[in-house]
Amino acid sequence: MTIFLAEKGIEIPTEDVGVPGKAFLTPTFLENHNHRRVPLLQLDDGSYIAEAMAICRYFEQIHPDPPLMGNNAQEMAVIDMWERLAEWEGMQAIAEYYRNSKGSFTDRSLPGYSKSLQQIPELIERGQARLEVFYEKFNAQLADNEYIAGDRFSVADITTLCTIDFAAFSKLGIPENCANLQRWYELVSKRSSVAG
Repeated sequence: MTIFLAEKGIEIPTEDVGVPGKAFLTPTFLENHNHRRVPLLQLDDGSYIAEAMAICRYFEQIHPDPPLMGNNAQEMAVIDMWERLAEWEGMQAIAEYYRNSKGSFTDRSLPGYSKSLQQIPELIERGQARLEVFYEKFNAQLADNEYIAGDRFSVADITTLCTIDFAAFSKLGIPENCANLQRWYELVSKRSSVAG
C-alpha cells in the first residue's frame, strides 16, 4: 500500500496495529475487526475496505492519475493478470514457505483465523518449489518488457517487488540465472516511491 499511495501522491493517516517486536496484531485490532488482517482502510463514514488490491482499486477510482491499473480494457486485464500471478504464484509461495517454517507462526500457519491452524512441514519445500517457478515465469516475461505488464510501471510491479523483497528477507532472493528479473528489480528499486 505504501508504494501505491506514494506513486499516486496520496497521503493518509496510518496506524500501526502490530505488537512491537512480534509477528502479531494487537488483541484490540483482532477483537474489533473480524477480517483479522491488514491492510484495512477505514473510510470517513466509518466503513472499512479490506485487502490490498481492493484498497488500491478504491484509490485508483478516486485518484486516477497516474494510472497504475491501466488505461483501457486490455491494459487493465493484462495488469490485473500479472498482479494476480505475482500474488498467487509468488507472494503465496513465499508465505507458504515462511509461515510453515518459522516458530513464531506455530498454530498460525494462515493469516486471519482465530482458531489454531497447524504448520505443515511439507509446505516449506512446496513453497520453495513454487517460488522457483514464479522466478522463471517472471524472468521470461521481462525478456521483452521493461516492466511486468508492459512498458509502464503498474500495480503488477508493486506486488512483484513486495514478493521479491519478502523472499529476499527469507533468504530466497532472485536466482543468479534470472538476469531479466534482476535488471527489473534494480530499475524499480530506484523509484522514489520505493527508495524513499
